[in-house]
Amino acid sequence: MKYIKRLILLLALSFIAYTSIHKYYVSITKIEYVKEKQSVQIITRIFIDDLERLLKERYDEKITLASNGDEKEIDNYIKKYLLSKLKITIDEKETEVVFIGKEYDEDVVQCYLEIENVERINSFSITNKILFDIFNDQKNIVRTSINKRNKSFILIPENDKGMLNF
Repeated sequence: MKYIKRLILLLALSFIAYTSIHKYYVSITKIEYVKEKQSVQIITRIFIDDLERLLKERYDEKITLASNGDEKEIDNYIKKYLLSKLKITIDEKETEVVFIGKEYDEDVVQCYLEIENVERINSFSITNKILFDIFNDQKNIVRTSINKRNKSFILIPENDKGMLNF
């Protein structure tokens, strides 16, 4: 009888634990300044389902990511969205961020961007509003490697900007 009670308790706890799982909304943006190439290289990782939901709401309800659909059209939507939500200023001058492409890595979309012709960086600021327009509890983690210094930020809708001085 004790065995059955323990088994029922264990099953009940397992059921409660899995029904109360909270989904976290997070993106990770890695930024690296490669002085030899005079380039700032950016990789933004976003969960496929979160980005797909945004693209459906904003652009086309038929979009399905990672399905071998019209990748050129999907790239255009992703580019348009990212460039509207990601702003980078170097030495107090707004930069032109170039969307290079994307690839799928299991349940994540890795988006590749670049800022070219950067001779040096004395100050760097980033505004990252990715997915803030659909998830109130979205967090955007930004990790930088600039001038041999590593720094990280967690940006939220109420504080969407990070700044570094060298």
